[in-house]
Amino acid sequence: MASNDANVTPGDVARIEVEAVNSRQHRSLYKARESIHPMRVSGVFRRLKWWIMGVLLAIYYVTPWLRWDRGVGMPDQAVLVDLEHRRFFFFFIEIWPQEFYYVAGMLIMAGIGLFLVTSVLGRAWCGYACPQTVWVDLYVHVERWLEGDRNARFRLDKAPWNAAKIRKRFTKYLIWLLIAVATGGAWVFYFADAPTLFVKLFTLEASVIAYVTVGVLTATTFVFGGFMREQVCTYMCPWPRIQAAMMDENSLTVTYQDWRGEPRGRHRKAADASLLGDCIDCNQCVAVCPMGIDIRDGQQLECINCALCVDACNTIMARTGGTPNLISYTTLKSYEANADGRPALPLKKTVFRARTLVYATLWSCIGLAMLFVLFTRDRLDINVLRDRNPQFVVLSDGSIRNGYTVKILNMEQKERRVLLQISELPDALMTVVGQDLWPSRTREFVLSADQVQQLQIYVAVPRASVEPGANSFRFSVTDLSGIEQAHYGAIFRAPEE
Repeated sequence: MASNDANVTPGDVARIEVEAVNSRQHRSLYKARESIHPMRVSGVFRRLKWWIMGVLLAIYYVTPWLRWDRGVGMPDQAVLVDLEHRRFFFFFIEIWPQEFYYVAGMLIMAGIGLFLVTSVLGRAWCGYACPQTVWVDLYVHVERWLEGDRNARFRLDKAPWNAAKIRKRFTKYLIWLLIAVATGGAWVFYFADAPTLFVKLFTLEASVIAYVTVGVLTATTFVFGGFMREQVCTYMCPWPRIQAAMMDENSLTVTYQDWRGEPRGRHRKAADASLLGDCIDCNQCVAVCPMGIDIRDGQQLECINCALCVDACNTIMARTGGTPNLISYTTLKSYEANADGRPALPLKKTVFRARTLVYATLWSCIGLAMLFVLFTRDRLDINVLRDRNPQFVVLSDGSIRNGYTVKILNMEQKERRVLLQISELPDALMTVVGQDLWPSRTREFVLSADQVQQLQIYVAVPRASVEPGANSFRFSVTDLSGIEQAHYGAIFRAPEE
């Protein structure tokens, strides 16, 4: 032992001490997650959450099964993202790939709508409509139904593993897994005919992509909703950081009226009870919070504005004869006014203000513009791609020829006879590959319903009629049974002098 001590240098001692300090620091910096078991509560906001959760889940699970008759040969699913044919169906609306700007417009409207809701109601999206919130609420309901309310679940966590605990946990995880599978399965039904894909999934005839998608969404729903819960909102979601920029002193948010509640105390019959505030320090607001925070500590990043603490506090106030709304939806301006003994601003002034009016106007204008374009859009379109190799060919008679791939889109559910022609290029004639017809400036075609007609076309021009280099001209397609037309500007290449 003495020989070993003699071999230890001062540097070794210092290194050991540093490692010990670092080890203690690491143990103090990182803390294991503590389970949060929100207590059952009833009230206005809890009922509102039930209704919103029920409606949103019904929309998500039922929508792929709704039918819509579009005619022979067309999908009859009301809402369908048809990746195979590159189209999006929404009841009577059909969006083609070149009309993707409608999807962009809807995303912009969703963003502005979220800004509007946040500026008026704070993080109401997070508290009521966010998918993470909805599925966590559903999972917590299953957990409470099987294991009991808050205290019973805490006791079960600490209890040793026995037959009863294993049975309860196994049943809970099984139901969670079934909900997760239904979630992933419902998602893939939006991308294929739901009844057909449903059968294929169970007969193992579906594509690998379908099974992978269901598996990924099942795993994320099971883990995020069952185990990570509030950690997803706190650490993974960027919206808590962004929403602060969307709120101001007139935004409604869940607030503890500390000017009323403090100093808090439990003993109302004590001699100094008259010095206490309205808060009796029952901690019910903490017990019902799905994020595990104390709203009495002020505004916090974790608060999702679900307002369950409002229901809990008002329930206690009703039992004890206290004044309700010690915790309530209010604005910073109203809070400061009430704290100073001044009347709060009317609710309409907090809702109808410059920021919200700008958001509402932008949202409405974009929506009206999209509707106008949607109902006045052409259902006939043409797209042209010029052959680049070779750029041109010199024919035996000296004429110059360019090749083009022309796509004519018939976006109606009926056949259409159309006229294709070229213009603004003197003496130009076109020939359609595969058709035994003489060159001409026009061609008639019958377009199949809801299809894209692809043509390989050669355009030839006498050398004396075309300028060297690039020459602009137009392809035009006209519906012979109506007045609808579509045009595409193209380039004709000739040799440089």
